[in-house]
Amino acid sequence: MVNWYALFVESGKEDLVQKHLHLKFDQYTLRTLVPKRKIPEKQQGMVKHVFKKMFPGYIFIQTEMNSVIYNDIKSTPRIYKLVNIGNVYESKEIHFSSIDLEEMDVILKLVGPEGCIDYSTVHIDKNSKVTVISGPLKGLEGIIKKIDRHKNRAKIVINLLQQNLTVDVGIEVLREL
Repeated sequence: MVNWYALFVESGKEDLVQKHLHLKFDQYTLRTLVPKRKIPEKQQGMVKHVFKKMFPGYIFIQTEMNSVIYNDIKSTPRIYKLVNIGNVYESKEIHFSSIDLEEMDVILKLVGPEGCIDYSTVHIDKNSKVTVISGPLKGLEGIIKKIDRHKNRAKIVINLLQQNLTVDVGIEVLREL
């Protein structure tokens, strides 16, 4: 069965590892995802739009995992391990912990086909109620935990591998007239 898995890789080398995996496997055997986020950053007084990794040090792969594929993946440079959850390390058997489809669906919906979370347009009313007008966060208002109007960023919480992870994403805030 085809499932999603997380690989722990050398931080800063995610794109390089992704290229190595694309050389080793065809697109039908293994699909990779290095989710990115577009955020505004001030550099020398100017606001620039930069792309950063959503989960530094991790690559997501979709494959029908078996020992042959696992060993090919493990032999790829700069990959440390396949992320497992629970007490799987006490066992002598090889265990592959897949990511719940519901968890991956949220990430896939956010990043879209380009693999990057673009800006969402949000409106904040006088009572501080947040409404997402458009963009990847539309329909996912429940994961927004905090809005920083000055930096044009939102903190969102994503559940992944039984952990809640907080990620900063870029937003455009519509001002009250």
